[in-house]
Amino acid sequence: MNLRQSINAQQYRKYSAPSAGVVNSFSQHQIFSSIEIFSKRLFDIIFSIFMIFMFSLVLPIIAIAIKMDSKGSIFYSQARIGLNRRRRHSGNTENRRSLVYPGRQFKVFKLRTMKTDAEANGPTWATENDSRITRVGKFLRKSRLDEFPQFYNVLKGDMSIIGPRPERLCFIRQLESDVPEYNDRLLVLPGITGLAQVVNGYDTDLESVRKKVALDKHYIRNYSILMDLKILVMTVWVVITGRGAN
Repeated sequence: MNLRQSINAQQYRKYSAPSAGVVNSFSQHQIFSSIEIFSKRLFDIIFSIFMIFMFSLVLPIIAIAIKMDSKGSIFYSQARIGLNRRRRHSGNTENRRSLVYPGRQFKVFKLRTMKTDAEANGPTWATENDSRITRVGKFLRKSRLDEFPQFYNVLKGDMSIIGPRPERLCFIRQLESDVPEYNDRLLVLPGITGLAQVVNGYDTDLESVRKKVALDKHYIRNYSILMDLKILVMTVWVVITGRGAN
């Protein structure tokens, strides 16, 4: 049985249930061992340098295609929420959460895949056959090439190659009250790819978010270098097949 097959509906319910295992952990250093943190970071740096070099070879062609297809910039950046480095506090947490970010804010970099007025009516989840996505953008999303600039975020230390998908603050505030332990995803560095990304794909509704959180919690609780390698292999398959791209 492979990793994907092991994450079935019963386990979704199991990992979505409240548990002290993740809740009582305060930081990445308390979840991963020192050796795991070092080896994960070393792999992130080496792999990112290699991928940035490979990406630079095809970037001129992609840039021309993006500019010819639609108006707007080649790249775009967006504020996302990353690792929560603060310990949890007792006391009035509701007031505290209203004053601080749930995790460290950083700018994520991607290739532009949507029209420049895609969010004229406010932030919205991507949907299947989303009319806001450009023709070139559909190819970039299907091939996951739009994610490649995030290797720069990995080099900076904002992200890891493998981890929970980084989310926008507006969506976090919207979801943290609806999805139990949603912010436990912030106990480790966010990733370009991850278990939830390859199994669950993009968020499309509240149920898909619940599944994503369940998968992220499963990853955090059962982390190993071997699991990262399995997820990386699964990611290659997703890129080849174009499965789950919105």
